[in-house]
Amino acid sequence: MLEGIVRDSMTKQATKSLRRDGFLIANIYGKGLENVHAAFKTNEFIKFLKNKTTVAFDVNVGGNVLKVVVQEYQKCPITSDLLHVDLMVAQPGVKATYYVPVNGIGTPKGLKNKGLFVYHKKRVPVKTTIENLPESFELTIDHLDTGDNILVRDLVLPEGVQCFLDPRVPVVGVIKAK
Repeated sequence: MLEGIVRDSMTKQATKSLRRDGFLIANIYGKGLENVHAAFKTNEFIKFLKNKTTVAFDVNVGGNVLKVVVQEYQKCPITSDLLHVDLMVAQPGVKATYYVPVNGIGTPKGLKNKGLFVYHKKRVPVKTTIENLPESFELTIDHLDTGDNILVRDLVLPEGVQCFLDPRVPVVGVIKAK
């Protein structure tokens, strides 16, 4: 479980001081809940996210344990350091938008024909409750040749899960290398 602290002060000076001490600024929110202004140790947060196996995970902030998902994050444009993260509380029975990762299984045959495998969408936005949320979309990519794509309409969505992207949007594909 990821441990965090509650931020007392919201001033620019306090935020800079926390960042200087190695903290990542975070906002935790949810439908009908009061926003929690928190901070996590940056290195611990990154390690935790790299090793997590589910979309939703638990955090402990100020003695409260919350099940959250990463909704959005901001990076420094120069150094690519994480500056801020928005965490949404995954409440049972409440429909919300979640970003589900896409995994390709196999090796496309188009790689032998001088093709390049590309993830057009690494995460697909879906609207559902936390109970119906798939952990990831597993796509078999062995049959893809140069110029072939797997589109949003080809995804197998579980019952109760909706995707609002255009069905013609590619998720993964093999493009011709120049």
